[in-house]
Amino acid sequence: MSTASDDESQTQYVEATFQRDTAYLADRITADPGAEWPVEPGRYRLIVSRACPWANRSIIVRRLLGLEDVLSMGVTGPTHDWRSWQFDLDPGGVDPVLRIERLRDAFLRRDPGYSRGITVPAIVDIPTGAVVTNDFKVITLDLSTQWHAYHRDGAPDLYPEPLRDEIDTVAEVIYRDVNNGVYQAGFAGTQAAYDDAYGRLFARLDWLSDRLATRRYLVGDTITEADVRLFTTLARFDAVYHGHFKCNRSKLSELPVLWAYARDLFQTPGFGDTTDFVHIKAHYYRVHRDINPTGIVPDGPDLSGWSAPHHRAELGGRPFGDGTPPGPVADAERVPADHNPALASVRAA
Repeated sequence: MSTASDDESQTQYVEATFQRDTAYLADRITADPGAEWPVEPGRYRLIVSRACPWANRSIIVRRLLGLEDVLSMGVTGPTHDWRSWQFDLDPGGVDPVLRIERLRDAFLRRDPGYSRGITVPAIVDIPTGAVVTNDFKVITLDLSTQWHAYHRDGAPDLYPEPLRDEIDTVAEVIYRDVNNGVYQAGFAGTQAAYDDAYGRLFARLDWLSDRLATRRYLVGDTITEADVRLFTTLARFDAVYHGHFKCNRSKLSELPVLWAYARDLFQTPGFGDTTDFVHIKAHYYRVHRDINPTGIVPDGPDLSGWSAPHHRAELGGRPFGDGTPPGPVADAERVPADHNPALASVRAA
């Protein structure tokens, strides 16, 4: 059985162009009466890696909505081998709830013949130890819409019904050209494939800069799912994608509108406080040996700029709408201070 994977999904080269395996376990956990997988506090465990942008989205949404007490979270280490992500951050290298060493074990509990990508985020049914879903796009939407009864008081509406069509449209072009576009550039097998991905990426970043020049958030006047999806790629751009994936027309810090937008989100509770730059760099530079054979992790970039004033509030907008920010991060889920030193300045502000 093949479990070869990159940081988020099994990949392959088709005509020299990076293709992401999106054949996920697509079951959903819903609030529907009689659901096969019903929403139940304490029944499921969200498995993430802080290195992975797709998993980082689910961490952000879970925190913004205040679901920590009803949906526990297991965090893998930042690197993996062919057998999958491993719980090497936990005592004894074993997840304390699922009692497994590797995420692969939960996928095999679901399907002993499972041969697709072993990816994060994944939601595991604790009683059976089996993965329910690893469909990252649907996971965050369902946390917003299906787990609503368990949202904290003051939780924001990240997927407001009147704006869903626009959110979906914006999120899809961001996924195609930016979220996945950096991978298509980084893993391109020919110059032509790289040039195409590189061109689409920066054309879309320019489009996003124009869109955000006069509005604080991507859709409406509050933070939505679309902002969460863009942020995790922007957070990794200068640290990884600019150099490692050859996305080097401009650094994020050289794109004034997007850089201010990213800092605004970073300084918003739920975003920067879930970002682990040490895990991010460790993963990409140590796992992708075809791109970085030595496995050397660069010391830079300087992270202090993330805490600089952004002035985006001058555009108006209300980050949480009629809601409120989430409270402090639980001690057990806090990103170590030396993994994100920019947070110290933000917390002090």
